[in-house]
Amino acid sequence: MERIRLEIIGMSYSQSQSGAYALILGEHGGVRRLPIIIGGFEAQAIAVELEKMKPSRPLTHDLFKNFAEHYNIFIKEVVIDKFLEGVFFAKLICLQGENESEIDARTSDAVALAIRFRCPIYTNENIMSEAGIVMDDKAEEMQNEDEETIATDSGTEEFTTNTMEELEEMLQKAISNEEYEKASKIRDEITKRTKN
Repeated sequence: MERIRLEIIGMSYSQSQSGAYALILGEHGGVRRLPIIIGGFEAQAIAVELEKMKPSRPLTHDLFKNFAEHYNIFIKEVVIDKFLEGVFFAKLICLQGENESEIDARTSDAVALAIRFRCPIYTNENIMSEAGIVMDDKAEEMQNEDEETIATDSGTEEFTTNTMEELEEMLQKAISNEEYEKASKIRDEITKRTKN
């Protein structure tokens, strides 16, 4: 079966489920998108690594990576291989020396680890046909505008009176205190200001 390489397009608040996020994976070099609903903790684990935030202590996925590397286990690739009753299933393809093995994983955890191990993410045509959506240029523009609106309306108004220096300081403090939700809001405010 033909494998399709995926890349992380972004994340946004889920409009359909409270407290959840939509992780958007896109077909490499294509127009199809695979939206996957994930929980807040998993979204945070992905966002922390995507944004290159450095927590003061290792998060669970960082601990897993450190543990695996200590024992010379590396993730070669992540494969999203099933879609049943609205739920995606994934496998970690791991290498330890010459030995290759598969480990079952939740898709959100698999993606969080793929980012940390800098390994590719794949799926197959059946899943893309069943769960993927096609984004034309106009729909993608609208999605980008929606994501900007989400970013600007995500609670950053509480930081509008702070200076950039204060925001940078607050961001570092939030990261040190492992307050990643607050850190992402501060980062969004900084991003909004630097775009203007």
